[in-house]
Amino acid sequence: MELSTLSKPLNMAPRCSHSTNYHNLSNLNLPRNSSNRFLVVSHQSTTLQAMQATQSGGSSNESMKLLFVEMGVGYDQHGQDITAASMRACRDAISSNSIPAFRRGSIPGVTFEQMKLHIKLGVPHSLQQSLDIERVKSVFPYGKIMNVEVVDGGLICSSGVHVEEMGDKNDDCYIVNAAVYIGY
Repeated sequence: MELSTLSKPLNMAPRCSHSTNYHNLSNLNLPRNSSNRFLVVSHQSTTLQAMQATQSGGSSNESMKLLFVEMGVGYDQHGQDITAASMRACRDAISSNSIPAFRRGSIPGVTFEQMKLHIKLGVPHSLQQSLDIERVKSVFPYGKIMNVEVVDGGLICSSGVHVEEMGDKNDDCYIVNAAVYIGY
């Protein structure tokens, strides 16, 4: 199995209309292939550090070998439930992918039970305390969830209508972004 590689860091800043902090990949502890090139993983070192953390709070040197990054968006247009929007974002991220390698033994020495997940959610800051992480975790049918990271992100906007019969408290629509990192 061949993974896409880059021989130098990505520089996408000129294409962005706002200031973005892209980290130099050479400063990160990234997996490398046999020709010592960096594997493209993420532009945020905090995500990489979180993926390398273990259930014991990061005290071990165990790391996650990243294979896939899946991204999704979730909405809650009626009912103002940030957990529902987060669950939809996670389902969106994983719904159009199949990863048979873990079940078929395609990765030498890696069993199905060794699949690891790191979930990163962009949630509006004012709603983060309302998020039920355990309900979000229930979206994932298998894999060991190493970490759920919640960062400022997403959006609160108007849905354009307040429908009390659908549980609306107002016309707010909640939007959440999800990135699901899968490895072993």
